[in-house]
Amino acid sequence: MQKVVEIDSENLRLRGMLHIPENINNKVPIVIIFHGFCGDKMGPHFIFVKLSRLLEKAGIACIRFDFAGSGESDGDFIDMTMDTELKDANNILNYVRTLDFVDNDRIGIVGLSMGGAIASMLAGERKSDIETLCLWAPAGNMGEIILEKHYIGAGFEEFMQNGYFDVEGLLVGTKFVDNVKNIKIYEKAAEYDKKSLIIHGDKDDVVSLSASQKYIDFWGDSSLFKVINGANHTFDKREWEEQVIDSTIEFIEKQL
Repeated sequence: MQKVVEIDSENLRLRGMLHIPENINNKVPIVIIFHGFCGDKMGPHFIFVKLSRLLEKAGIACIRFDFAGSGESDGDFIDMTMDTELKDANNILNYVRTLDFVDNDRIGIVGLSMGGAIASMLAGERKSDIETLCLWAPAGNMGEIILEKHYIGAGFEEFMQNGYFDVEGLLVGTKFVDNVKNIKIYEKAAEYDKKSLIIHGDKDDVVSLSASQKYIDFWGDSSLFKVINGANHTFDKREWEEQVIDSTIEFIEKQL
């Protein structure tokens, strides 16, 4: 069963979709999904929808929200920062823990790209509340991606003059850039000490494999690292998507 849900976060209304397994008699585990930069709760090629419905069939609840300023949630994208998304993520987790059918000892998180970075920081902050973690191409190096590799680069002076830069029709503001320069993604994530799975395509030209390897370096044997041959950043082929979803569900079923 799918149902629309709404919560308040920092005076803004977040809108999401909750998937609940049919005919449940006992409390069930739940997975929270965090979307990436410029993304939404459906995901590229609806991958979050597909994952959610398969988890639901497997007896695992799932919830996926648009962060503030994205998708159908309130707010303007230009006001979004990684800190505002981390606050949203905390409020989503708090909401999930109030659901009467959820086993609070069996909560997992899935995050893609910047959503993976948010998930990793949340896990570091709230490790007692999160049983397991699955990151897809997590952008732990988000500052490098924004400032050097893909977005601003040599156009920094123009960005400062305008007060924003345009990404796929969305305006990214100075608050985001100031925040991403200073936020300590890996340091926050390093506090997490439970099982995790990282999935990354070896042809990802947005987030480097080394960004995921850095997570493995401090999580060590508690984290599994699956590399998908030929896959790009958002796993935009059916065979890559199936590997991501199948590996994620297998891992989550074992951990939750």
